[in-house]
Amino acid sequence: KNLRELGGYVIDLGMAITVRTEAATVGVAQKPPAANSAQHQSSWVSALAWLVWPGICALPLALTLGKTYPAYKAVFPDSWYDEASARPTLNAYGMADPTSIKPLGLSLGLVAVAVGQAFMLCYHALRRASWLGVVKPIQMEKRTYSFAEGLYSHLMQPEGFVLIGGYLIGTWMLGLMPASYYSFAGGINWTHVAAQLLLQDFFQYFMHLGEHKVSSWVYRNSHKPHHRFTNPRVFDAFDGSLTDTFLMIVVPFIVVARLVPANVWSYMTFGSLYANWLVLIHAEYSHPWDRLFRLLGFG
Repeated sequence: KNLRELGGYVIDLGMAITVRTEAATVGVAQKPPAANSAQHQSSWVSALAWLVWPGICALPLALTLGKTYPAYKAVFPDSWYDEASARPTLNAYGMADPTSIKPLGLSLGLVAVAVGQAFMLCYHALRRASWLGVVKPIQMEKRTYSFAEGLYSHLMQPEGFVLIGGYLIGTWMLGLMPASYYSFAGGINWTHVAAQLLLQDFFQYFMHLGEHKVSSWVYRNSHKPHHRFTNPRVFDAFDGSLTDTFLMIVVPFIVVARLVPANVWSYMTFGSLYANWLVLIHAEYSHPWDRLFRLLGFG
């Protein structure tokens, strides 16, 4: 009798488990259509975030459109630029007369970075407002701030714009760049762009490591001011010290320019991508491309 009762109890328990399992399975299979639609819409909107990258390269992409007759030839007089690599004539001090240097390439490069910054900042504003899909914070503690205040502090950083801008202007106008960088021929060479990005990141990594490891004095007087941001935001990217920016950004710039024989368009594209990527890696939110970039060794 006891065995029969025990057997009946086991059968009843098995039937109950089966019923619950089937109910759970049905619940999963019959996910509300609204939830599926919202998930699909979120993925589609997140994919739009990738458009920030062609936006960052918008100016060089637009001006090199047309294989046989690029757009820049229709916009600028031939006398404003050099198609062939032109090595400037240097004086006894190893510098060129600035009046002998054509400034178009430099001017376009600076404008390209500014245009890229505009697209990048629009992307950040939209993502911050959750208009480009679900936002995943990097830090546990949310940092609240006014977008206008953050933008003002970003644009007022001397190490980010004055120092790097001064380097770009000085090396260009004094004829200190390799001859190929003054050439407008050939359009964007994406192999050269990739090489510049990888090498810049490679040398910046070791400069960063050196600032931390060489000595406590070097760290205090270079990179430590940047590490006061324990919960950084996108606008903190260039907020550090002049020494830090010189060692981590300008020195690698000098080395990479001597290793990659890029033309003006490849240099311009690299500069805009690098400047904006350096800002984006300080964002308080993750990006849709983070996993891919980690596989490539970026950021």
